[in-house]
This record gives sequence, structure tokens and C-alpha cells, in this order.
Amino acid sequence: MDNLSDTLKKLKITAVDKTEDSLEGCLDCLLQALAQNNTETSEKIQASGILQLFASLLTPQSSCKAKVANIIAEVAKNEFMRIPCVDAGLISPLVQLLNSKDQEVLLQTGRALGNICYDSHEGRSAVDQAGGAQIVIDHLRSLCSITDPANEKLLTVFCGMLMNYSNENDSLQAQLINMGVIPTLVKLLGIHCQNAALTEMCLVAFGNLAELESSKEQFASTNIAEELVKLFKKQIEHDKREMIFEVLAPLAENDAIKLQLVEAGLVECLLEIVQQKVDSDKEDDITELKTGSDLMVLLLLGDESMQKLFEGGKGSVFQRVLSWIPSNNHQLQLAGALAIANFARNDANCIHMVDNGIVEKLMDLLDRHVEDGNVTVQHAALSALRNLAIPEAAEQLGKNVKLVERLVEWCEAKDHAGVMGESNRLLSALIRHSKSKDVIKTIVQSGGIKHLVTMATSEHVIMQNEALVALALIAALELGTAEKDLESAKLVQILHRLLADERSAPEIKYNSMVLICALMGSECLHKEVQDLAFLDVVSKLRSHENKSVAQQASLTEQRLTVES
Repeated sequence: MDNLSDTLKKLKITAVDKTEDSLEGCLDCLLQALAQNNTETSEKIQASGILQLFASLLTPQSSCKAKVANIIAEVAKNEFMRIPCVDAGLISPLVQLLNSKDQEVLLQTGRALGNICYDSHEGRSAVDQAGGAQIVIDHLRSLCSITDPANEKLLTVFCGMLMNYSNENDSLQAQLINMGVIPTLVKLLGIHCQNAALTEMCLVAFGNLAELESSKEQFASTNIAEELVKLFKKQIEHDKREMIFEVLAPLAENDAIKLQLVEAGLVECLLEIVQQKVDSDKEDDITELKTGSDLMVLLLLGDESMQKLFEGGKGSVFQRVLSWIPSNNHQLQLAGALAIANFARNDANCIHMVDNGIVEKLMDLLDRHVEDGNVTVQHAALSALRNLAIPEAAEQLGKNVKLVERLVEWCEAKDHAGVMGESNRLLSALIRHSKSKDVIKTIVQSGGIKHLVTMATSEHVIMQNEALVALALIAALELGTAEKDLESAKLVQILHRLLADERSAPEIKYNSMVLICALMGSECLHKEVQDLAFLDVVSKLRSHENKSVAQQASLTEQRLTVES
């Protein structure tokens, strides 16, 4: 390393008087020293103060500009050298060199700027101020179609530079998006899909940019879906597929892109992965199965993509997803139940699925998890049933004694709040959506009333409300059948408490009063209402700020006065 000190001294002199031959020799020595021990050589370069002289060797006229840029690229691999490179004023001349026509100069300059930007706020700011990003994007555009290896290497370096420049920086990513980087990168991916290094760079760049909301519209206007699916089909290695998944997941949050991915044949790829990996216990395969089936469920969140895959219930995709539910793989059962919940966002789909025995499949699934208590799967299956309980199907579900008995049982699953909540909500939905006496009778006979009364005291207003509306329907349609259960569940006392409580939401007060009026038809409950001095609480609500509550209070007061 001693001759390094000599080289640095010599370089100081030659850099000033620019004696070409000896200058080249010194630079070669530096590159050699960096190759042997980058960190130590970089420290010496910094200590020697030579960095400041490099700016003058980076002019377009300089014959050794490519070598100097290469040295800067090498030293900037060290974090401690990045700010010194900025302070030495190297960014502006480097960005100027991006206008060169010489491929080697462009390559080394791109490397130097990319390394200086890596995890360095100062580096990025300096490149931003010097306008480096736009020049690089222009190069990517003009060089995009040339497929010789040297050009592909340059394109890879430029993509890498833009990534280091904008990584985890929202405002710089937004800047690149406004400069139109997305269509350019998508085009690159299409043309250079044979080149692994460049493809990988594009994918990482997409992964970064796709997190930004503003990028999704730009992506949707390109053929990214087609390119990614094409690339995905070619990949055999787990890591490469994982990289593509990481781009697909954020993109698939956009409904237009969901549809494009479905049309590009992504679903078939995902189903194939599931088929290949379902029985494997290798960790990579388990991960891929989860990622693939999760993505499948995500695609079903778009209305158009979901209908396209349902195909009136005849679709092969729908049939395959259906077969996940009875499988022995928990991840697939979960994805199957979530997929059914998504298909059930459309009423015609619900009717088709209920007519074709989906309820039994979901109940079998629930039964299988009662013992081992896989709560996530249970929760998903119950959500699917709740989505299926639309008015046209709710009566069929609510008259299913086995289902109702099961729900009543799970309403007591104290250890699993999610399952308990979903079961209660489903019981209430069966009554609210069917408005059927038979359904109410089934629920009364199965012992479900006490759970609906408890649900009226839930900490979630939405659940309280659903319970009160269901109870009001019970009181209106089948009071005689239910009165004993309503009495033993202390419903009247609970209503008194809800009306007296200042914190109860207006809709809770409103529905509680509607329910009180409906209960007056039962002798034993009527007596309880009289004993609890409801009139005092109700007359106070006549001046409530919410008009509906105030009106309902007047009506209820009249009713209570007439009946007393």
C-alpha cells in the first residue's frame, strides 16, 4: 500500500498539469488498489484530498473521464464516501457526462451516480438538483429496443441508478412517475425478458413504484399485466416467482389491473401452483401456496374480475375454488371460504351457490374446525355464510335446523370473540333478511333468542343495531313464541338501560323504543315495562337533538300512556 501513497502524491501533480500518460498510469494503480482492498484504499483517497481534483478530470474533454467515474463508483460502494463525493462537487460534472455518446463513459457514470445515491439522502438531493433522473429516463427510452449485451448492461445500470435514487422516497418516486418512467420500464421488460439481470432490476423498480397510489393508473394504461404473467409462466425458481408476486400484490389492488391480470391468464398460473404445491411440506412451497391463493382471493375483490371468474357458476375457476373447501390444507380452506365470500357479493351468485349446496360445504368445514379451533378458517366460513344470507336465500338458510343449532352453539365461543361475533351477526341477518316466521321459530326452538338479546349490549354499535332490528321483527311476527325467552333474557331491563344511558347512539335509542312498542302485545313483558317507569326515560328523549329519536319518543310516550 506504500506505493498507493506515492500514486496519490503523483496524481495530485499530474491532475493539475494533466500529463496524459502518467495520469492514466496513476488511475490504473488506484483501480488496482481498490480491487485489492476497497475500504482501506477509499480511506486513503479521502485523507489525501484528491476527490476535489476529480471534478476537473470529469470534463467532456478529459480523456480519462471513464476511469475517474469508475474510481468514484468503486469508492462510493462505502457508505462513508458518499457525502464526501457530494461535498467534493462531483455530482454536477457526473450528471453532465450522462450526455456523452460513449458507452463506457455512460456505464461508469451511471454506476458512480447509482452508488452515491444508495441510501444517501445527500446523494439523491444532489442528483435531483442536477437533473440527473430525466437524462437517464431519456436514455432508457432511446436505448430500449437495442438488445446487444453491452447495451443491456448499460440499461441494467441505469435502472439500478433510478432505483437507488428513488428507493423508499415517495417524492422522488412520484417525480419519476411524472417523468413517465413506468411505460418505459414496462417496455424494457417486454423486450429484454431473456436478460435475467435487467428483468430483475425492472421487477424491483416496479415493486418500489407500485406501492404509490399515483402509479396504479399509469400501470393500468400499459400492458404490465400481460408482461408479468408471461414472465411468471417462464420462471421455475422460487425466488424469481416470489419477486414477481411482490409486484403483482400491490398492483392487483387496482380494479382495472385485476381485470387485466385475469384476462392475461394469471388465474390459471395460480391454480397450477396450488395444484403443484398443495401436498408439499417444503417451506418454499408452503409460502408459494399461501401467496398464490391469497392473490387469487385478491383478484376476486374486483366486481368485474369476480364475475368473469364466476361465469354463472359454471366457470372452471369457481369449481376449482369450491374444491379447496373440503381439502385438507388449512391455507386452501381459508382461501376457499374467503373466495366464496367474495363471489357472494352478487345476489344471483348467492342464489346459485345456495341452490348448489354451498351451505353444506361451509358447515362441514366449520364442523372440522370446532375441535382444533382454527379460528381464522371458522371466521372466514362464517363471513361467507353471512354474505350468502341475502333476502332471497336467507329463508332457506334460516330453516336449516343444523345450521341454526350450530350458530347458537358458536354464539357461546367465549374464547374466540371473532367466531362468536360472526355467529351472532349471522343469526341476526337470517331474521332481518328473511323476515320469515319459520326462520324465527327455528331460531327460538334452537335457543337463539338469549344471544340476540346479549348482542344488543355489544360494544359495537353496528352489532347492537343489527340485534335490535332482529328482535323488533321477532316481536312483530312471533311474539307469542318468543316471549318466554325474551323475558328470561331480561330484554326489558336491557332496553331500559340503553334508553337511560347518555352514551347510547341515536339509532340505538330509536330502535330500542320501536322494540318497546312491539313488546306491548305480550302481557308479561307489558307488565315489566310498566314496572320499570319507562315513561320518565322516554319523555326526556322528546327533546333529543336527533329528529327521528325525538319523534319516536313522542309516539312511544303516547303508546305507553294509552296502554298504562
